[in-house]
Order: sequence, then C-alpha cells, then structure tokens
Amino acid sequence: MKKLIAVLMGGSSRERKISFLTGRACSSALKRKGYKVINIDTKNEFVEKIKKIKPKIIFNALHGKYGEDGYVQSILEYLKIPYTHSGIASSSLAMNKELSKIFFKKNKLLIPKSIVIKKNQNISNVINYVKKKIKFPLVIKPINEGSSLGVFICNNSKMLKNNFKKLSKLYNRILLEQYIPGREIQVAVMGNKPLGAIELIPKRKFYDYKAKYSTNAKTKHIMPAVLSKKKYTQVLKIAKKAHKSLGCRGITRSDFRFNNNKFYLLETNTQPGMTKLSLVPEIAKYKGITFDNLVDWMVKDASYNR
Repeated sequence: MKKLIAVLMGGSSRERKISFLTGRACSSALKRKGYKVINIDTKNEFVEKIKKIKPKIIFNALHGKYGEDGYVQSILEYLKIPYTHSGIASSSLAMNKELSKIFFKKNKLLIPKSIVIKKNQNISNVINYVKKKIKFPLVIKPINEGSSLGVFICNNSKMLKNNFKKLSKLYNRILLEQYIPGREIQVAVMGNKPLGAIELIPKRKFYDYKAKYSTNAKTKHIMPAVLSKKKYTQVLKIAKKAHKSLGCRGITRSDFRFNNNKFYLLETNTQPGMTKLSLVPEIAKYKGITFDNLVDWMVKDASYNR
C-alpha cells in the first residue's frame, strides 16, 4: 500500500458542490493508483482530523474562498504537510482579481481595462467614470470568487446599477472590467510547462457557471484551439508567463479572450476543476496524460514551502 493521502473537499465557499465533484473524482483516481485515501470535508473541524490521521500528503480539491485563497495553504504550511497546487502567496494573489491584475500589468501581460469599487460608493459617479474610461458593455464581478459566480455583463447604466446593488449586498469590493468580445481560449500549465490551449463555444451569453458544469448547457469544446501555429505558441507562452508572474506551482489554468488578433488575459486559476466536464483533464488527455496519471503527478509534485 502506498502513502496515506487526505483529500480536502467541500468547504464553506459558494463552490462547495463543485469541490465535491473534483474531490471525489481525484479520490477515486488516487485509489486506482494504489494510494490509501481519506476524504475530509473542511466545512467542519478539519485541522484536528488531519493531525489525528497524519496523512503523508494533502490533495487540495477545494474551490473558492478558504480553499484557493491562501487560507488552507497557510494551515498546511504550519502543519508542515506536503500539499498540491500553489502556495500561500500565489493562491492569494490569483484569487484576488484586483491584486493579480497588478502583477499581470507589471509583467506586461495584456488585460482588460478595469476599476475596483467599494460597496458604499456612489454609483452615479462610477457610471460617469465608466462612460469616459471603460465604456459599455462591461463586466461586473466580485474580486475574489471563482466559477464565474456573481459575474454579469452590463450593456447600460441601468444594468450596472441593478447588478451593483445585488453584488454590494454580498461583497465589499467589486470589479468593473471592460467587456472583451471574441473567442474563449483557456490554457493549462503543468509545473512550468504549458500543456495546451482549448477553445470553448458556449451557447449561453458567456462561459458562466451553468456553461462550465451542466451538460445541458451544451458548451462546445474544441481541443486543440483552432489557431495558427504562431498564435497557439503565443498563448501558451503568455499562460506560462502568467503562471510564473504569480509564483504558481502545480497545475493552473489561464483564461483568455482572443479579439482583434490579441489575447486578453482574464485570470489565472490555481485550483482548476477536475470534474468530467473540466478543461485541464481534457487538455491533458489530448497530450496523452490520463486522468489518473494527471492526479498522480499532482501528488508527486506536492510539497510545503510552496
């Protein structure tokens, strides 16, 4: 029997349900690889449970707040247990769209124009600014959610006011971002090596929560993305640069819009989904890496001081 691995899943974020899908899929893969596996839901008291079972490695299958924002990573660093995915600082930076944009800009990566507003800000003043600097349509979203939760496209002032009202009840800081039309391209990076780029053609307005996780949404996946060799290589390089600029480890997935022959980087995800509809396993499969081998690689890549 190989090492004992604890798979952290569930948790208390709005992505709890998706985390269980990722966690169970990875847990099954690890069992098939011969590991002894214990699943732990971090919504309950989990630190004492980890101390009690003494796993050799933690597989982090959490999504969203407390799972991919540096919180659980800081606990695992304190416990000195090797874990998968990115470390404290890079997880925190990638999850916070306001901070990650600063790093992307510093590294000369093309990103949409944006501003961050507070929930108590005067929305009329914001609208005046938007009309001059960003212009409609624009995207409004929380600075620290994943899976496209709380993301709305606003075509006019009325839509912006309504969606700002919704989000300001839940979040203190909200991102307003230039809407970039064009093609949806996503790139997986494994270690420091870009794996490949996939194109998504959603039947919905954009690649939202339903488009990501519901088969009924019928999102079309094109692997590899249909780009010229030069452009395909270029987007892989940009994703690698994004991964490195945030100091990421393990697996990441960077999301792009391809418009007017330019790639606009939207964000980098340090805990990409590992469900049957997820993109990283699909990209890896195209490169000849099975789901089980991908999960096994993540475990072998685990460490602390990440």
